Amino acid sequence: MTKSLMLNITGFDKPGITAQLFDALPKEITILDVEQVVVKGILTLAVLIEITPEVDASEIADSVRATISAAGMQISTEVTDNKDNDHPAQLVITVLGSPLNGNALSTISQIVAKNGANIDRIERIASYPVTALELKISQGEIAGLRRSLAAAAAAHGFDIAVQEGGLRRRGRQLVVMDVDSTVIQDEVVELLAEKAGAGEKVKEITARAMAGELDFEQSLRERVSLLKGLTESVFSEVLQEIRLTPGAKTLCRVLKSLDFHVALVSGGFIQVVQPLGEMLNVDHVEANDLEVIDGVLTGNILGKVVDRAGKAAALKKFAEDHGIPLSRTIAIGDGANDLDMLDAAGLGIAFNAKPIVQNAADASVNVPYLDTVLYLLGITRAEIEKFDADSGLQAEYKPIHHNHDH
Repeated sequence: MTKSLMLNITGFDKPGITAQLFDALPKEITILDVEQVVVKGILTLAVLIEITPEVDASEIADSVRATISAAGMQISTEVTDNKDNDHPAQLVITVLGSPLNGNALSTISQIVAKNGANIDRIERIASYPVTALELKISQGEIAGLRRSLAAAAAAHGFDIAVQEGGLRRRGRQLVVMDVDSTVIQDEVVELLAEKAGAGEKVKEITARAMAGELDFEQSLRERVSLLKGLTESVFSEVLQEIRLTPGAKTLCRVLKSLDFHVALVSGGFIQVVQPLGEMLNVDHVEANDLEVIDGVLTGNILGKVVDRAGKAAALKKFAEDHGIPLSRTIAIGDGANDLDMLDAAGLGIAFNAKPIVQNAADASVNVPYLDTVLYLLGITRAEIEKFDADSGLQAEYKPIHHNHDH
C-alpha cells in the first residue's frame, strides 16, 4: 500500500506562495489532492502527494519547509496510509441565517458528529441579504441528517438544506414555482375579492386552505363565486398592484442564463399568471381559468382545477416535455396545495411556508428574498453580482451589508 504526504501551509497571503510550493516539489511527484483558501488575508494551503517506495518523504518535506519558511509561512507535515477507497459519498449542507451565529454552527457540528459524519470543508458563499455557509460532509446518511438538522433549524432560527453533492446537485434543470406568496407577495384572489367587496371573507378562507384545513378545490370555488360581476378590466388593475417578492427577477434571470427551464404553477388565475410569466421570461405557466362572458366574471372556473395534485402533474409534464428526470427538478412553494409538487421534485423547497409545508419539504427558506434559493444550488453572491454587472443590470433590491468582506 502506498503512503501519502500531507503538507499544510499557513500564513499571510502574498503573490507567488503557491508557485514556490510546487517549484519545491519534485516534478514527477503525483498530486492526490489540493485545497487552498484565503480568509481575511490568511492563506491555508493543503497539498496531498503520493509517496511511493522510491520517494523519500522526509527529503521532500525538508525541501518544502526551507522554501516556505523563507517566505515567512508556517508548514506542518504528516505521512499517512492511502486508503483503497478515499472517495466517500459527499453531502452538502447549506445554512442560511440573518444573522448566523456561533450557536447555529455549534448545533450543526454536534448533529453531524452524532450522525457519524464528518465536516470536510466550510465555505461562506454569501453575506447578504443573509449569511450563507456551505458545508461539505462525508460519511453522512441524508435522511437522518435532514430530520435532525431541520428540527434544530426550527428551534434555533436558521434555515438549512441537506442535499447530495457532486454531479447530482449540479444537474437540476427544471425549477417550478408557486406564484401567490412565493413569486409574489400577494394572494391574487384576495386582491380580486377586494374589488368585489368580499376581501375579508376570502382572506379567511384562503388562510385556512393554505394551512391544509380546507379542501383546496372546494375553497377555491367558494372564493371565486364571490368574484361574480367583476369586469375583466380588473385583471389589469390587479397586475399593477401585485408586488413581486424581492429576488424573484434575479432568480429567474440567473436560472435562465444557466439554461434551466423555469415554470410557474398556480392555484390562482391564468389571466394574471400568464402576463406575470411573460414578464419573468419563464418557459411554462399553469393556472386556473376564470370564466368571463361578455367582459364580466361569472364566478365560475373553466376546466379542471389546478389543485394540489394538479400542481404535481404539471411539474411531471414539464419534466417529461424536456426529457428531464424528476430527480433533476426543483419545486418551490408555501402552501398545503404545494405539498405533492414539493414531494415529486428532486428538491422541494418551502419558502416562507406554513408549518405543514416546512415539516414536509427537503429544505426551508424563511427570509423574504427569493433569490437566496440560488445559494442552495451552490451559486454564490459574488457570482450573482458578476452576472448582473456583466449584463448591465442593477441590483433588484438594496443589499444589507453586515460588515463582511466580499
